[in-house]
Amino acid sequence: SQPILGELTASHITPDSIQLQWSVPEGTFDSFMVQYKDAQGQPQVLPVDGSSRMVTVPGLSPSQRYKFNLYGMWGRKRLGPISTDAVTGEDACRSHQCPFRALHLRRWHSLSRISATEPKQEPQSQPILGELTASHITPESIQLQWSVPEGTFDSFMVQYRDAQGQPQVLPVDGSSRTVTVPGLSPSRRYKFNLYGVWGRKRLGPVSMDAVTGEGGSGQSAVHEFSVGRTSSSEPKEEQPSQPILGELTASHITPESIQLQWSVPEGTFDSFMVQYRDAQGQPQVLPVDGSSHTVTVP
Repeated sequence: SQPILGELTASHITPDSIQLQWSVPEGTFDSFMVQYKDAQGQPQVLPVDGSSRMVTVPGLSPSQRYKFNLYGMWGRKRLGPISTDAVTGEDACRSHQCPFRALHLRRWHSLSRISATEPKQEPQSQPILGELTASHITPESIQLQWSVPEGTFDSFMVQYRDAQGQPQVLPVDGSSRTVTVPGLSPSRRYKFNLYGVWGRKRLGPVSMDAVTGEGGSGQSAVHEFSVGRTSSSEPKEEQPSQPILGELTASHITPESIQLQWSVPEGTFDSFMVQYRDAQGQPQVLPVDGSSHTVTVP
């Protein structure tokens, strides 16, 4: 049964943070994602563990109105959002003479002196994001690839703005090093930011710009391909046999899911990707392991 998101509320509001709380009336989620825009208008994403019902959003600006959207991640599906608006408190204590701040600083320094004498637990090595590149560019999609020179991430997130300027987030599994961004517009420049999620921490971004291909007719594309096939009569080096995709069929259809099945008459693929648009017209991507020939779209 598909889980349900309840109500999102804000509490414990300070000049630079807001605590969010939510309910899950039915079912369980794998994880949650809080989306909002910072004081500079840049989209931010805060990943939250599926067992949590509360998170504090830090690093906010005083006396600023923020809109928060909460999504629930259930398998490969993103449910929601539920939303709430909240205004951060006024910065009534700007001076270092503020008694509360002075007390806080004294307590912090005392704790620092104590903790400095205690043996520290060896922290886990923080993973590192490598270079982000683009390939397989078409008029409506761009494939992104990246490296992780050191360590491992729990997951990744690709952020970009669509042709209408709306921020989009594409979650990616931590074992992947490539993703195809679908639903783009032809001849348009996009900036992609890749973040690595490591525990509760978001590292990055690594960024790059890419321009989608020009929209052309199918005829010109076929003509160009034909020329490429016939232009050379010289013998070519033997290459690995290219795998072939067979027929795609749908079965086990319910009001809220469809099972897809396909064949591979020749060769093997590393992985598959199912692309579709949801009921709101938003592009969705469902990655599938190369050994599978069936998937349920929930």
